[in-house]
Amino acid sequence: MERLISKIKVTADLELLTGLHIGGNSDNVEIGGIDLPVIKSPLHRGQPYIPGSSLKGKMRCLLEQMNGSSKVGGCGKVNNLFGYSSENRPSKLIVRDAYLLESSVKELENCDSLDMPYTEGKWENTIDRVKGTAEHPRQIERVPAGAFFHVEFIINVWDDDKKEELLDLLDEGIKALENDYLGGNGSRGYGQVRFSPRTIETVFPKSESN
Repeated sequence: MERLISKIKVTADLELLTGLHIGGNSDNVEIGGIDLPVIKSPLHRGQPYIPGSSLKGKMRCLLEQMNGSSKVGGCGKVNNLFGYSSENRPSKLIVRDAYLLESSVKELENCDSLDMPYTEGKWENTIDRVKGTAEHPRQIERVPAGAFFHVEFIINVWDDDKKEELLDLLDEGIKALENDYLGGNGSRGYGQVRFSPRTIETVFPKSESN
């Protein structure tokens, strides 16, 4: 790995099929307010967003599990794309923060059934399996199903890489995520997502659609 030969941009829209909760700062929760808020962007009028780290971390975890690795760094081809500090191997994959499409922003702003701007509140509790009673009720904030986010990946291709193998691994991670969940409380139905068909573009050394 001596020379960066190209940069590939992969874009898609991510649709929420069920409500999404990626936790934000709950230090300043007011009395009577939501117990578990979602992460929001102060630069986008307090709109919820999906951190690139959440997308990247979940896809890496799933790919490692699917390739028989029980720990981070246990799969060579995953390390090659996602990086591994113990091997001084930098990540070849950049995952941008994903923000709401403007169409979803307008739809959420005009929705009268939401509990808060852009989001909904869902009550959850734990069940005492012996007594059969509900305990510890709490309200969780979610981005509602039907919202769309714009997702962007950048793959750095080096002189000893095969571009097709890197793209195939990214696609494998996307499909794995579609069949799992993003964010918290996935076993309770949260975080089911679907990606639109991907657009692939070479942005370095020259722009050409694939």
